[in-house]
Amino acid sequence: MSREEAGRKGGEKVKEKYGTEHFAEIGKKGGNSSNNSDNSNNSN
Repeated sequence: MSREEAGRKGGEKVKEKYGTEHFAEIGKKGGNSSNNSDNSNNSN
């Protein structure tokens, strides 16, 4: 089993257990984290 297949399989199990709303919440948290970062690597 490839790494990609294993990730997909795990994701499907999480979806079965917690539902799609769980992934939406994770996405919001990740987006908030990256929006609030220092971004000191940007040389604009």
